[in-house]
Amino acid sequence: MSIDPALLAGNRRPLAGYQARHFLWHVEGGIGTITLNRPERKNPLTFDSYAELRDLFERLRHADDVKVLLLHGAGDNFCSGGDVHEIIGPLIQLKAPELLMFTRMTGDVVKAMRHCPQPIVAAIDGVCAGAGAILAMASDLRFGTARSKTAFLFNRVGLAGCDMGACNILPRIVGQGRASELLYTGRALGGEEGERWGFFNRLCAPESLVAEARAMAQELARGPTFANGITKSMLHHEWAMDVDQAIEAEAQAQAICMLTEDFGRAYRAFVAKSKPVFEGN
Repeated sequence: MSIDPALLAGNRRPLAGYQARHFLWHVEGGIGTITLNRPERKNPLTFDSYAELRDLFERLRHADDVKVLLLHGAGDNFCSGGDVHEIIGPLIQLKAPELLMFTRMTGDVVKAMRHCPQPIVAAIDGVCAGAGAILAMASDLRFGTARSKTAFLFNRVGLAGCDMGACNILPRIVGQGRASELLYTGRALGGEEGERWGFFNRLCAPESLVAEARAMAQELARGPTFANGITKSMLHHEWAMDVDQAIEAEAQAQAICMLTEDFGRAYRAFVAKSKPVFEGN
């Protein structure tokens, strides 16, 4: 009995032809690039761009042509957060049920980012504030510049720091005490300080930031992408495991990876003293 692969793939669809409405989207060489594209306003988010980001990240779980994501902002800034006039103003007119719908929707953006199998490389220059800081936080790797300013500024607009998973994820990146300082005060984290704290993997010159982030994305795209997806999943799910559970889960995950063709390709390349060419299967 044979099984039709298309049946198993379900709604798996290439995303190279996807036409984004509220940001720029481009796929080349297995790298999907999201460019937040309102540079005249420092790339703020709107209700529509939140929803489209959520939907795109969810679709990426089923994309067969995107191996890595690159996320950056147009111009000299990453993202200034929610648009003051298009989001903040309307929110103060809503009642609790509608507000909860909004906060759940924004949280779903982070859920979709963490559950898509592709590693996300964020290139962060200039202003990275509010929801922009959350998008950076929810990425897998962060490249910044010395002039970048990352601010979880919810406290400064009368809100709690616990927005879109910040109280869960940020302490795991920079530590509980440092995360507490950022979330209680809303102050900006400079680029050099952010690198020392471990928020940034690397600092780059502004003019080479996107190119260096793309080079990292290209390196990841050349890797064993099925195994990279397993690594991302385990990094996420092991937060809720004790050590024994984590070791058992990793044993099972690694056994699955040993069944892939990429594992065999790596061995044959080693024997031949050549570099393996991974295909993601």
